Amino acid sequence: MRTTYDWITTPITAALLRGALDVEHTERGLLPHRLPPWARAQCTDPQLAMAESQPSGVRLAFRTRATAIELDAVPTKRHYVGAPPRPDGVYELLVDGRRADRGSVTGGDVVTVDMTAGTADLRPGPAGTLRFTGLPGGDKDVEIWLPHDETTELVALRTDAPVEPAPPSGRKVWLHHGSSISHGSDAAGPTATWPALAASLGGVELINLGLGGSALLDPFTARTLRDTPADLISVKIGINLVNTDLMRLRAFTPAVHGFLDTVREGHPDAPLLVVSPILCPMHEDTPGPTVLDFRTLSDGRLQFHAMGDPAERADGKLTLGVIRDELERIVAQRSAGDPNLHYLDGRDLYGEPDAAELPLPDRLHPDAATHLRMGERFAGRVFTAGGVFADPGS
Repeated sequence: MRTTYDWITTPITAALLRGALDVEHTERGLLPHRLPPWARAQCTDPQLAMAESQPSGVRLAFRTRATAIELDAVPTKRHYVGAPPRPDGVYELLVDGRRADRGSVTGGDVVTVDMTAGTADLRPGPAGTLRFTGLPGGDKDVEIWLPHDETTELVALRTDAPVEPAPPSGRKVWLHHGSSISHGSDAAGPTATWPALAASLGGVELINLGLGGSALLDPFTARTLRDTPADLISVKIGINLVNTDLMRLRAFTPAVHGFLDTVREGHPDAPLLVVSPILCPMHEDTPGPTVLDFRTLSDGRLQFHAMGDPAERADGKLTLGVIRDELERIVAQRSAGDPNLHYLDGRDLYGEPDAAELPLPDRLHPDAATHLRMGERFAGRVFTAGGVFADPGS
């Protein structure tokens, strides 16, 4: 078995990346971002900063004859005091569109978060190395999908044959925005988040703007969607607005209209799909905010709790039921003059029968099996014949 290689080091540049909207040159390497710098400057929320720097849907894409690949990277690991240890982020290797291997990178920076004290301490660490060997010879398209839930600085790419950026795929670009569920929450890997799976089944290129805890109808997010080239667009709205108890119904309705207006400024005719929340029993009729249940945390389990009162709906507080009804009404109203605007009830992706079979482990986020189910259902309803993202005549 070959154990030594004549390594060629290729500078990692934006030309080798797909799914990122910006790259930051750091002292150690290249940090992909999923929001542009001007958008990041408009909000200093640490949750958003963490979410947008986690490269969900971002992948290195190149063409090569190499049979061995090494990637040096600095991951940012998160440790929550009192909570079970988080698994290392997963990198997945695709060769000519098929999954061929996976691995993780040790080392890196560690952020220790104490949710009871509201503190986060950073301990810098060294880069780690990921190695894939035994690849088939000959020219091939290679993708390395970065961990969807682990901020990753790319330091060095080495191969035993030259690489060049992958040629354009010719596939349509699907731009999707949503919450941590779209970001990937507890998916088994970066190609197993429900948007990544749906994109693969639909034969499209994914740009995933699922931002954990940060799907809040922010104007800078709408402008980012407006300015990003795409053929197909979807926005999944609702759960984070309840989690944060951010606004009342009076503010929600015009905020949705304004968000969609902004997206339409850049994409006046693209199919635009509004997706309402999946089922989340604790928030169907109970408003937020959503808080961590520290009683379960002390037992080594992570669970969330709804703090609102159902009676507060009379005062305009948002629940998932209220949001679904209003989103459906808004889309029906707007689609009279916008025939390319569509609505999908999130419970078609995960509803009551699914909750009985695959309950949300922490009462908020779907597990790995549910991500696969949601991805398959989305692709089946949206990308196949008769779906709103299907090619005309298919």
